[in-house]
Parts: sequence; C-alpha cells; structure tokens
Amino acid sequence: FHNSNPLDERSSSQAALQQQQPTRYDYEKVRTTLRQFVRDWSTEGAEERAASYQPIIDELCARFPNEQKRANIRVLVPGAGLGRLAFEIAKLGFECQGNEWSVFMLFAANFILNKATGTDMFTIYPWVTQSCNQPGIEAMCRGVSIPDINPRSVELPEGAFSMVAGDFLEVYTQTEDWDAVTTCFFLDTAHNILAYLEKMFAILKPGGFLINLGPLLYHFSDTPGEFSLDLTYEEVLTAMEDIGFKILVRDDKKSSPYITNTQSLLQYIYTTPFLVAQKPVESRL
Repeated sequence: FHNSNPLDERSSSQAALQQQQPTRYDYEKVRTTLRQFVRDWSTEGAEERAASYQPIIDELCARFPNEQKRANIRVLVPGAGLGRLAFEIAKLGFECQGNEWSVFMLFAANFILNKATGTDMFTIYPWVTQSCNQPGIEAMCRGVSIPDINPRSVELPEGAFSMVAGDFLEVYTQTEDWDAVTTCFFLDTAHNILAYLEKMFAILKPGGFLINLGPLLYHFSDTPGEFSLDLTYEEVLTAMEDIGFKILVRDDKKSSPYITNTQSLLQYIYTTPFLVAQKPVESRL
C-alpha cells in the first residue's frame, strides 16, 4: 500500500512518536535505577549495603556454617534489584538466584553484571535531577563511579549465580525447592503480602529459612485503582505463624537508609525490622 499524502504520513509518524514518549513513571524509574547503582555498585553505597545486606549475609552464614557444603544450598533473593545481594551470597559459595520483575532494574543488572570489565569504569550523575535539599551545585552535579568491584573478575562455579526475570508469584511454582529465601526491602512491594508469605512457605524445603529485613512502605497503598493489603508488623508476624512459620529471630531496632543522597540536607532513615523464620522440618504441603 502506498500513502500518496505526505502530510498524512507525517501526521501518522508524529502520532506514533508521541505514543512512544516516556511517561513520568518512566522518568522516575530511571532516576531510581541510577540511585540503585549507587546503593549496589559504588563505594558510596557501602554504608547502605552494610546496614541492609550484611545482617542477612551474616545470618545466612550462621545457619549454614559449613563452607564445603554451601554449593548444595539453594538461596533465592526475590526483588534482587541490580543483583548485589545475590552476587555477594554466591561469592560465599551458595547457589544463589536473584529474581526481579522491573524491566528497568533488569536492563541495569544485565549491564553491570555482564558488560562491566573493570572497576570504576563508568561515571553516573544520580542527583543532578534532584533540586530540593541540595547543599550546592557541586553536590548536585557530582559523579559517582561504578562498579566498585568487577563482577566478572570473581570466578564462580557454573550455575552458582543466576538472575531470573518475572513476577515472583508466577515464576516460582516448584514446592520445597529452596533452602533459604532472603528478602531485603521486598515484602512491602506486594499487592497482597499474605500471597508472598504463602509462596515463600511453599517453595522452602522443610527446615528452610526465610531471612527478611525491611520496612512496610506498601508500594500500592496510595495508588488509585490498585489493591493493597496493608498489615501492621505485628499482624505480619501473626500471619506468618498462622501460615506455619516458626519465628526464630526478631530484631525490631535495626535501621537503614535506602538509595539516599549522602550529601542531601534531608536524610531518610527507615526502621527496618529484621527477622528469621523457619519452615518446620515436619512440614508437608
């Protein structure tokens, strides 16, 4: 078919281009992803990682102290983001898989994990679009070098580390398949937190552990047209016990920043309860 009217053709092209224009949501996700690079893959993010990831890593190592046997211990990290927590777990000898549904995060994780060939190769400017609470232009426009470690320089056994794209509730259907599920700032991303907890219980092997750290900033709570089950922390713990989990460790006093601009005049610090729960050895679905 041939369009003989160039004005119609131009109008059609402009209409198609307009349909492809990024939305405000897209811009915000890009900004968040750039700041996630800082948290996961920069020297500047080391303090955040120590506050959020290290308690999970320490607990996991305490539950599985025999390093020679860790290659047979399967650990799942839902909401893996750019993959640093899952990567660090795999470095310790575990078979670890990260799961992420965000296309923005997945593109960025693939870039840093598979394309970086050295340290501090790239400079990003994650705070340049943040005009509020900036102490000065230099702070606003400062660059951050990534990555602080070259992921490809770490030799891992084949299959020891992987990333899987998709919705956590839909991807993992095999029951009693994982020795541990580790979650960091993840539970509150659910429409229905009970569905997350029930899925985790189902996919854990009897005797397996759920290790969680994070707040309850329910992501869909104030979103028009979206369902969100907003439970209090005490209600979450009660629900976990009703599902079948046994709470082994509870620390309600931990705190952590999240993708924070360390030079901003405004600093957010979350209270991030930490817990370890176990699926009883005698559990059967």
